[in-house]
Amino acid sequence: MDVPIEKKRFPKSKLIMIGLGVLFTFLLLYVFVFSSSNSKLNVDKERLSINTIKEGVFQENISVNGVVLPITTIYLDAVEGGRVEEKFVEDGAVMKKGEPILRLSNTDLELSLVNQETSVYNLLTQMQISQNAARQNTINKLNQFTDVENSLIEAERVYKLNNKLYEKGAIGRQDFIKSENDYNYQKERMQLAKEILNQDSVATKQEQRQINSSYQRTQSALELMRRKVADLVVKAPVDGQLTSLDAEIGQSKSKGERLGQIDVLSGFKVRVGIDEHYISRIYTGQRGSFTFNNKLYYLVIKKVFTQVTNGRFQVDMEFESDVPEGIRRGQTLQIRVALSQEKQALLVPKGGFFQQTGGNWIFKLSENGNSAYRVDISLGSQNTEYYEVINGLKPGDKVITSSYDNYGDIQELILKD
Repeated sequence: MDVPIEKKRFPKSKLIMIGLGVLFTFLLLYVFVFSSSNSKLNVDKERLSINTIKEGVFQENISVNGVVLPITTIYLDAVEGGRVEEKFVEDGAVMKKGEPILRLSNTDLELSLVNQETSVYNLLTQMQISQNAARQNTINKLNQFTDVENSLIEAERVYKLNNKLYEKGAIGRQDFIKSENDYNYQKERMQLAKEILNQDSVATKQEQRQINSSYQRTQSALELMRRKVADLVVKAPVDGQLTSLDAEIGQSKSKGERLGQIDVLSGFKVRVGIDEHYISRIYTGQRGSFTFNNKLYYLVIKKVFTQVTNGRFQVDMEFESDVPEGIRRGQTLQIRVALSQEKQALLVPKGGFFQQTGGNWIFKLSENGNSAYRVDISLGSQNTEYYEVINGLKPGDKVITSSYDNYGDIQELILKD
């Protein structure tokens, strides 16, 4: 007799566990597929900037703006204060050295000149009186010297004659001694007269030197005063163009106040502002270049102003050889200043990718050019056109250098023609 076999069934709890496992597996597969589809993005190839990595000459430089200025600028300041009475030229005029620009008036200064001239004339009159008195005194002393000299000659004659007569006994001893004493007295007078005359000569010369010195000082003071009055007429100190003239008829100008400037037109220089970040790397002798009318020109740093204002410092650059024809004062030039020597390096063109990646990665094209994927890179120095590639790329690699703003965390780009 057949015994019916009862069909075994899975426990309900086991069926639930199996169902949950299948559901979990499905979820994992779904997430994987979904995330894989989100890591790719279709992009239009024509909207991308694609460049090839290459080896070439690299020189680190920075791009700065410079303003063309005259090679030399002479500032015009009011040497003496006064009121503007007359303007001979207008701003922008081309001047020759010594040509008048404007005239100031200063009553006090002009009155001081008159007083100084009067003082000189009075001193000159006193000098003439003093010189006349000195000459008269010298004449009197010379007359006295002549009298003494004549008395000495006479005393000597009498003494010699009495000496002979006394030896022959023709005169007495008393007469001889008297003539001898008179002779000795006249000799002492002669010696004293010579000393007086010498002292008078020395005193006269010393007085004359003092008078001349006093006259020269007074004359110098007068000349200085005349120059101060002459400075009321402001003249061009050099050949050049008058600029920034700030003076109107009737306007009062203080001593030392800026009136304008003369720009020497014999050449130009370029005043350049540079970020203070580079102040330790800028020095005289460094070169820069710029393009003007499709021609390359070179500049050399001649002076560095180390004072920092608003995060920038300035340098003066001069043209290394030719000055561009047609260049004008005030014109702005974009200059590339070299910060290093030239060297061979692996180069990637600059582009918008750097803002998103910081130079840490880049999209590199596949061999067939149908896609691009992220690769880690390291960049070194930079110039106005290229970044220096340290590692992560090799010559011939093609990379996307345009902006990555819309790519987010995308890992791969599918390039569509």
